[in-house]
Amino acid sequence: MDKKKILLIHTGGTISMSEDVETGAVLTNEENPLTRQTKELNELAHLIVEEPFQLPSPHITQKEMLILRNLIHSYKDKVSGVVITHGTDTLEETAYFLDLTVKGSLPIVVTGAMRSSNEIGSDGLYNLISSIRVAICDEADGKGVLVVLNDEIHTAENVTKTHTSNVSTFQSPQYGPIGIVTKRGVLFHHLPVQHAHFEIEQADKQVMLIKAHAGMDSTLLGAIAQTTCDGLVIEALGQGNLPPAMLPGIKDLLARKIPIIIVSRCFNGIAQDVYGYPGGGKELKELGLIFSNGLNGQKARIKLLIALESRMPFEKLEEMFQL
Repeated sequence: MDKKKILLIHTGGTISMSEDVETGAVLTNEENPLTRQTKELNELAHLIVEEPFQLPSPHITQKEMLILRNLIHSYKDKVSGVVITHGTDTLEETAYFLDLTVKGSLPIVVTGAMRSSNEIGSDGLYNLISSIRVAICDEADGKGVLVVLNDEIHTAENVTKTHTSNVSTFQSPQYGPIGIVTKRGVLFHHLPVQHAHFEIEQADKQVMLIKAHAGMDSTLLGAIAQTTCDGLVIEALGQGNLPPAMLPGIKDLLARKIPIIIVSRCFNGIAQDVYGYPGGGKELKELGLIFSNGLNGQKARIKLLIALESRMPFEKLEEMFQL
C-alpha cells in the first residue's frame, strides 16, 4: 500500500526547543530538532515539511493563524492530511481558528509537547508520531481539527490546557476525548455532531477578553471603550452573571455597537440567562449580551473575531454562538 502524503507544519514552541543545561532555560534552537527525525517519520507517511515561522506560542497572533490557514489551503488538494506542531500555551486557539476557517474534510491534527527535546521524558517526538498516525487514519476524515497529545484525541472546540506543566494537560471538560491512540491502532469512540465554517480573507478585528471578579466595576470597560475594540468576551461569574457596578460600562459599549459575548469563568457547564437580580443573566440578555453555548473565553474570542471578519450581521451572532 502506498504511503499517504502528509503536510507537516512546524511553528515553534516547546516541542522544537531544548533546555539549556547550565541555566535551565528552555530556548529556541537554531535548528528544529524534529527536522532531524524526518527520515524516521517518513516510515509512517510521505512528509512534506513546511516551517513558515518559529515562534513560542505566546508570540502567536491571529496573523500567524491566518498564515497557517492559507498554507493548508494551498496544499489541501495535494495531501491526505496535515499535522501541525505548536507551542501549548495558545495551541487550542490556533486549532479552533483553523477548525472554523479551513473548509473540507481533510484531517488536520495539532500537537505539541510539555517537555523540550533534551529533557528526560520528552514527549514531543512521541506526540508527533501519534499525530501522524491519526492524520493518516481514514476515520479522521471529516472530524474537524483534532488535537493529539498523550495518546488522546480531542476536538479543537472542546480541548483546553488544564495544567501548567503536566504531560496530560490537554483535556476536554464535560466531553472528554473522542478517541485514543494505542500501540495497535487509532480508535474513535464518539464523534462531533456539528461543525461551523466561515469564509474570511483577513484577521484584523480586535476582540478583547476580560474576566469578571467580585467587586468589579466599569473602570476597565471604560478603558476598552477608548480603544479600537471591535468586540468583547467576558468570562462572567457562575451561570453568566456580573457585578452590578459593571452595568454602566456594559451599556456604554453596547451603545457603541460593540458586541459582547458572555461565557462562564467556570470550566464546566454553560452560561445561561437564569438570574433576575441586577447584573444577573436575565438582565444581561435583555440588554443585548450574547450567551455562548459552552465555549471557554479564549475560544469564544476566536469565534467572535472570525464572525466579525466574515461580516456576519449582528442579529445572527446569537444564533451562531448557540452552535
